[in-house]
Amino acid sequence: MGGPPRVRNSPVTPFHAAPQHGPRPLPLFLEMLRQETAESPDRQRAALAGLAAYQAADRGATRRLGRVKHRRGRARLRDYGGDGPPVVVIPSLINPPFIVDLTRQQSLLRWLAGQGHRTFLLDWGAPDATARTMDIGDHVTQLLLPLIRKLGQPPILIGYCLGGTIAAAAACLTPVAGLAMIAAPWHFDGFDASARARIAALWTSTRSACDAMGLVPMEVLQAGFWQLDPARTIAKYESFAAMAPGSPAARSFIALEDWANAGAPLPYAAGAQMFEALFADNVTGTGKWTVGGSLIDPATLVCPTIDFVSLHDRIVPAASAIGFADQRKLAAGHVGMVVGSRARLELWEPLDDWISQVLGAKERTPLSAAGNPP
Repeated sequence: MGGPPRVRNSPVTPFHAAPQHGPRPLPLFLEMLRQETAESPDRQRAALAGLAAYQAADRGATRRLGRVKHRRGRARLRDYGGDGPPVVVIPSLINPPFIVDLTRQQSLLRWLAGQGHRTFLLDWGAPDATARTMDIGDHVTQLLLPLIRKLGQPPILIGYCLGGTIAAAAACLTPVAGLAMIAAPWHFDGFDASARARIAALWTSTRSACDAMGLVPMEVLQAGFWQLDPARTIAKYESFAAMAPGSPAARSFIALEDWANAGAPLPYAAGAQMFEALFADNVTGTGKWTVGGSLIDPATLVCPTIDFVSLHDRIVPAASAIGFADQRKLAAGHVGMVVGSRARLELWEPLDDWISQVLGAKERTPLSAAGNPP
């Protein structure tokens, strides 16, 4: 099995980045590890052993994402083949896009294309400081909508995590054939109050530095995610220490952690909007979000909609979901619902069925069976 697809790894200071693999930022991870295992030297040794094994592991051959079909600024629309009307998968601005094309066995994109759907991936690319004034809404109007227009017909939009929030805005602004949201936040007051307080404190402590750079580094965002569930962050490295090197479970862990510890920074305005307008002020949930001068109101959508919600999501809680009438509840985690061992049964196949119903395809001949998770 090849490693994760090749993507540009974009720390803010690429020539000063540590040569080892993540976690990033490593000093913060080590301090969190110390705190979580302070009362158990055995757990601490296991977690450190897992960390060392992860950093030293052989990644194997590196694959590439799908070929570029259309470009708009730094964004790319990548083609995964298939047939029929376009289906565009929109990942979060945070972390690289390859979570939906993690390995050949764990690729939602390749599986959907194998079912016969004309499948595309939106790759947001890597911004630099010249994009500092570009907020989340600007990503919709300046990058996503122009790429949608290049397709020549209304696509089905599938948005994962913050990509789902963005996809909903796009669906309110341009004709689409359907909208599917996967583990996507909308009502940010559905996040635990203590988690929102920690996220607010993180932004308060880093805002000035981010403003000076014109970017919100991935390390700042990662620190925010870790604070949502520090115990689990450390426990998974303890578990990795006990895995057989080269086993399917070990390879899957490495691929997922490489994804979680990679990613480009956000433009400063996008990061500030996420922390202040979304997490703090809940502008989406209170109906106050405007994009391109238009109020974003999902109640006005006339296209078919569906929302896949994780009941065990420690990143995007179910209480933050948009609340579409067609809501599918999955007994999986934020990432596991997309690439886990039950992802095909719980997410991929229901999503395929919904796409086919929306497009009016009663029967569809699969092109291949590639992409089944282990």
